[in-house]
Formats: sequence, structure tokens, C-alpha cells
Amino acid sequence: MPSDHNISEAESLDLFWMQRALELARQAEAEGEVPVGAVLVKNEQILGESWNAPIGEHDPTAHAEIRALRNAATRLGNYRLLDTTLYVTLEPCVMCAGAIIHARVKRVVYGAADPKTGAAGSMFDILNSELHNHRVEITSGVLESECSALLKEFFQARRNKSS
Repeated sequence: MPSDHNISEAESLDLFWMQRALELARQAEAEGEVPVGAVLVKNEQILGESWNAPIGEHDPTAHAEIRALRNAATRLGNYRLLDTTLYVTLEPCVMCAGAIIHARVKRVVYGAADPKTGAAGSMFDILNSELHNHRVEITSGVLESECSALLKEFFQARRNKSS
């Protein structure tokens, strides 16, 4: 894993795993899906990873985060994903935030904020609501420009195609 003397080991790990999430987002894009990727990590090991696939799977819940959580839960044989970190290229929506809370994910690291439907503080603050008995640590803006650019380019290309 890369190391830079100007950043901490934790920041270096965040960059490393977000790069993997970006690779997965590109897989979604290659399949005609909104380019969002997610990686669930514990002790520097991938437990689950995926990309957006609601169009291809005909499933409105097939967001990258949900699919990564499902992969990890199946692998572990447990729906509780304690002491894990979820890396995702776009701020989770309300649905994904609910799943993250129910799975007891410890930390979410995301790249691009979602000012329309983000549920990690942009539009809603589901992950840290005092109404829940579980709160999630949040780190935002990791590789934000790369994550945002991927989404902007995707939607620009889609708009150009339809005009």
C-alpha cells in the first residue's frame, strides 16, 4: 500500500481502499449503471465489495453499498458487520444508511457528497441521528474530485446521448 510522509497511515489506507471503490465504480459505468463502487473492509481485508446494479438486476435496492453488505454478511454468516469500514464513492442514500446502521458498520468513508439525497450529513444525517442506538463514524471527501468527476462525466454523456 502506498505511503506518503505527509499523511497518516489511516489516511493512506483510506486512499488505498477508495481507489478500489473507484475501480468498482468504473465497472458499474461499463455496465451502463450509475458509477458507484463500495468496499467493506475489516482488519485491512475485503469482506465484501460491489458496484451499482439496479438496472441490470431489475432491483431498486441493488446499490453498491447494499450489495457489498450482502456479500460480506453471506461470507461471514452474520448480518452484523461489526468493526468494519465501508468505502463508497458517493455519499450513501437513506436506504443504504439504514442498512449500514442495521449492519452495525463502524465507519463510512465516502468520496463525493450527494446534496440531493445524501444521508451522511448532506441532505439527511441518518448515520448519526440520536434516534438510533448506533452511530457511524463518517469521513467525507476522500478522493472527492475523482469520485465527483466520474459521476459528472457519466451524467453528461447520458444527457448528450439523449439530446
